[in-house]
Amino acid sequence: MDRSNEINNPAPQEEAKKPKELLPMLFDALEIFCLSAVLVIMIFTFVGRLATVSGDSMEPTLQNGDRVLVSSFFYKPERGDVVVVQKASGYYDDQLLIKRVIATGGQTITFNFATWTVSVDGEIVDEPYINRVLGAMYKGDITGDTVTVPEGCYFVMGDNRNASSDSRYDTVGFVKEVEIVGRTVARISPTFKKMD
Repeated sequence: MDRSNEINNPAPQEEAKKPKELLPMLFDALEIFCLSAVLVIMIFTFVGRLATVSGDSMEPTLQNGDRVLVSSFFYKPERGDVVVVQKASGYYDDQLLIKRVIATGGQTITFNFATWTVSVDGEIVDEPYINRVLGAMYKGDITGDTVTVPEGCYFVMGDNRNASSDSRYDTVGFVKEVEIVGRTVARISPTFKKMD
């Protein structure tokens, strides 16, 4: 009896096993993909994301094109923090702004535009990071020299004061807490620098 035909042609049971083995492999790959996607989303939502500095409003602290790591994990904005802002509506609603928090809700800011000094609740803010140029600091759309920040809002400014669109101007205005994406933790390129 010739059994060579049986050896060359596997039994139907063996052929049926191949698709069954492929199905668990596909499910494993899909599971790994889904878990990876969820992990990436959680990292970018809770731990950090990347943003690119656009323009020179934060010089000398940050330069145009710098890449920064932004974190919102258990974050409450504080005075002095460099934050990323996404306005909900208005002129800048389609771009990220990187600015420094000058005052928080309920605080009163007093400006001396001639001497470039900013006081919050009567205390002059030490600002060694600002880029001073000849002449006075621009006033923007501020009427007078005193501003009180509404509760739940923040007053932000760029370190390069006379080249910054910020809360002094109606196009930005006060920033709501929900409009703050997070705090810049570090500049990661072109060179690494931890933000203070």
